[in-house]
Formats: sequence, C-alpha cells, structure tokens
Amino acid sequence: MEKLDETDRKIISLLAENPDLSQSAIACQLEMSQPAIYARMKRLRNSGAIAHVVGINLKNVKFYIAKVEMTAEDPWKVLDFFKNCPMYLNGLITSGRHNLCLFFVSEKLQAIESCINHHIRRNPNVVDVEFNVVITPAKDLVVPVKLWNEKRDKSPCGKRCTEQPCYPSEKCLGCPATIFYRGNIF
Repeated sequence: MEKLDETDRKIISLLAENPDLSQSAIACQLEMSQPAIYARMKRLRNSGAIAHVVGINLKNVKFYIAKVEMTAEDPWKVLDFFKNCPMYLNGLITSGRHNLCLFFVSEKLQAIESCINHHIRRNPNVVDVEFNVVITPAKDLVVPVKLWNEKRDKSPCGKRCTEQPCYPSEKCLGCPATIFYRGNIF
C-alpha cells in the first residue's frame, strides 16, 4: 500500500465520523473537486485502506458479546473450526499469555457459554481459556453478522443441536444456522 498523504487521512477521518458522507460533501469540506475525491476514494478502496462494512451495531442491539482468550497448540485449527459459526465475530492471533482471542455474539449469554464449553474447553488443542463478557462497547461497534435465511438440520460445525447436552436443558438457543434455533434475532 502506498503511503497516505494528508488529504487521504482527512478523507478517512471524515468517513470514519460519518460513513454516509457523500463525495460532494467531502469535496466541499476539503475544498477539492468531487472527481478528485472520487479518484482518491477509489484508490483508497482498491488499496484496502478504506472499506465499507454493513452489519449490526452491537452497541444498539440486545446482544451479548464475549471475548475468549486462549492458548492453543495450533490456533489456526481453532480459527478454521469457527469460520462459519454464526455466533463467531472474529479471531485474532495474539502475543503474550494467550496466543488467540475470539469474539462471539448471541442474544443469550448461556448460548455463548455452551458453545465455549463444548467447542473450546473440551478441545485437546486448547490449553488455557479465559472467558470474559463485554459489558458495553465504548463506541459504535458495527460487525457483519451473518443472518441465516436458509436453515439446515446440521450446524456449520457439523453438529446436530438436538444431540448436544445443552440444547434440551434450554441453556442453548441452538445454532442460528439450523432449524433448531429458538432465538428471535438470527
């Protein structure tokens, strides 16, 4: 990626404050032409410096967010396992005490806890797990959450909800990608 100049940084700052700001409004604020702003924004998008994310603002919905830090012998295996999980937001390879940090979301905290207990704590690849609940994001936190339109009888991880011990006890809502999901949002 090219080095960002002062104008690039101003454009990015303006869009970070208001993602719906038009190119004409940016041009007006920066005293430039709209075609010049268009060319810069196109270059910034193509380089990956700016991206448009459509998702749910977790600060404004009734979702629980969990941050799960762990030590895994092969963190990439854990990331690969969760890549299609509807409750999984993102994962980070980290340094320090733990080498992996995952973020999960659900409308019921026990659903996240059941997922963590079943798929992480019992995973022989995982050595140490620290589960934390996010009380509230300080700023808007817009994340792309996949809302499954076509429900299946098996979850993306290959499990059947009705065969899991947490499902009959109603500690878990079921996987949002399945016909067994008992929640309201996904």
